[in-house]
Amino acid sequence: MIDIVKKSRRKIIITIILLVIGFDLSAQTNIDSLYTIWHDPSQPDSSRVIAYKDYIWNGFLFSKPDTAYLLATTLFEYSEQHNYIPANAQGLYIQGVSLHLRGNYREALVYYNNASNLFKEIEDQEGIASCLNATGLIYLYKNNYTKALNFFSKSLKIQDKIGNLRGVASSLNNIGYIYHNQGDYPYALDYYSQSLEIREKIGDQQGIPTSHFNIGETFHAQNDYLKAQEYYSRSLKLFKEIGNQQGIASVLNSFGILYHDQGDYENALDYYLQSLNISEEMGDQKVIASTFSSIGNIYRLINNYPKAIAYCQNGFELAKRIGALLEQKEGCICLYDVYKAIGNETKALKYHELLTVISDSLNAEETSKNLQQMEFQKQVTSDSLAQAEKDRLLRIAHEGEVKAKEKQRNIFIGSGFLVLLFAGGLWSRLSYVRKSKSRLQTEKDRSDSLLLNILPEEVAEELKEKGRAEARDFEMVSILFTDFKSFTETSSRLSARELVQEINTCFEAFDSEVEQYGIEKIKTIGDAYMAAGGLPVPTQNSVRNTVLAALEMQKFISTRKSAMNEKGLPAFEMRIGIHTGPVVAGIVGVKKFQYDIWGDTVNTASRMESNGEVGKVNISPSTYQLLKDDPYFTFVNRGKIKVKGKGEMDMYFVDITMTSDNRVDGQ
Repeated sequence: MIDIVKKSRRKIIITIILLVIGFDLSAQTNIDSLYTIWHDPSQPDSSRVIAYKDYIWNGFLFSKPDTAYLLATTLFEYSEQHNYIPANAQGLYIQGVSLHLRGNYREALVYYNNASNLFKEIEDQEGIASCLNATGLIYLYKNNYTKALNFFSKSLKIQDKIGNLRGVASSLNNIGYIYHNQGDYPYALDYYSQSLEIREKIGDQQGIPTSHFNIGETFHAQNDYLKAQEYYSRSLKLFKEIGNQQGIASVLNSFGILYHDQGDYENALDYYLQSLNISEEMGDQKVIASTFSSIGNIYRLINNYPKAIAYCQNGFELAKRIGALLEQKEGCICLYDVYKAIGNETKALKYHELLTVISDSLNAEETSKNLQQMEFQKQVTSDSLAQAEKDRLLRIAHEGEVKAKEKQRNIFIGSGFLVLLFAGGLWSRLSYVRKSKSRLQTEKDRSDSLLLNILPEEVAEELKEKGRAEARDFEMVSILFTDFKSFTETSSRLSARELVQEINTCFEAFDSEVEQYGIEKIKTIGDAYMAAGGLPVPTQNSVRNTVLAALEMQKFISTRKSAMNEKGLPAFEMRIGIHTGPVVAGIVGVKKFQYDIWGDTVNTASRMESNGEVGKVNISPSTYQLLKDDPYFTFVNRGKIKVKGKGEMDMYFVDITMTSDNRVDGQ
């Protein structure tokens, strides 16, 4: 159990590292004075934006990340009103960190990429470096150490070039974490210590406690409990002084594990409970689930079985709800141990069987992680900072030996040395060329990936080749519109954070269906979702695939509503409409460009949606004519329905039929 808790604890540290990935903030600046500068129109744009960014960062980001996300939207409005791009970039970066802190890593990556693009546009090197560092942290969490090291190294290079010591310290710290996770504790301590030295030199009040915490973790990993306790205590004191709740919660959790490891269950329980209180305020669901199981295990060890069951069950159920496998495994082990201890073999067997299922899933993840670690070790052998440092030390030692030898050398030894030197230089040059090509290819692949995330592949290729993409006419495109019924009423029963999370959950599922059926997502408009089949490359099955995707979307919404109703939570219902016809498609705008479509077909598809019914897929006559002979579908003719701006139109509900024999032809 302790080993699993330690693994989960290592994940928590990544969030702590995030505390110092930002810009050179004026630490502990009076929040009110920052807000005053922000609202003073006589101040330059740069001063106002920096003040407001610091106001959000110091006042909300690490205590109320969801509030910080909402506050950052003001920077977008400011950017539009004042035509000041840095405000937009800062807002995106803050929102990325907010998503990162709340565990939404995929969305955080999108925000970091968008912010980085704007920083490149305005040639803000510090902003670029911070986005690189933050992106590295995402890959660090995903156990992709090779990519993480790549991003950290790029960030370090920029920070060193511009003389940003705070950024240098942050990158050194994060590289140290990689070595820690590889079990190379001497190198981890070396990088952590270098980072701490710089932070103490520049008075970085956010970074110093983080470095103390990570050094404490390294000593803890080596079972040096006294040293670990010493550094944890320093870190906790400093985090409390600056009011960093995320940092406080993580150190308290590590204290709990420290005492747990030593068999001091009373102190372990006290620290776990303190950490849990703060984590619940922060809303960090993974940490809460893990801490529940840790507390339950303590109660088991002190024979308080009712409380042990309650906490273990809470941890397991929460982990199931958020889909966290490692935390589910913790909860399963905890419940198995408790029920076994009290002699309830039936329930012990139940959780043992669940544990087997979860372990199989985790083993698949572990296999992927091991492959990544093997790749990392291979990379370290030829290109890591550790190897470079070892080579440098060996070279210095060799030069010292050469100087200490007699000056008279015979021709053979001298010639041999020259040959070796030449070979080493040649190898170094070839290695440099290979690495340069690899880095260029990596950057190109990354740029291509970002472009494909915005545009269809064919349009992206045309844009790269010609610098522009021409608008095109398409004769037969199926347009799909979705809309949530009574959205305003349902959303009034949810907090802003819950509303955004629920919409995001639905749209992520829709994205998956769109990708599966090979149709193109066009855009989202509030709570509406728009997609199209048959462009930018027309296909024979585009109409069929669009309808199949729509049916899968309705199935997802129906299943989710049932699950939410069982929990007494509000959920959305949805209408979907589809129409097939000609459209014009192309790129609009020159900044933040978007692939969009126009034409009467789009308007008619929207009418199909608005005249549809909840839980149904409503299609137009043209779509019906193209599919009516497909035995896979069943149609219900709704007759003629009056449509705004169109008069009366036939409409059809479509569904999947089990066999062609029971298909209704809709006539």
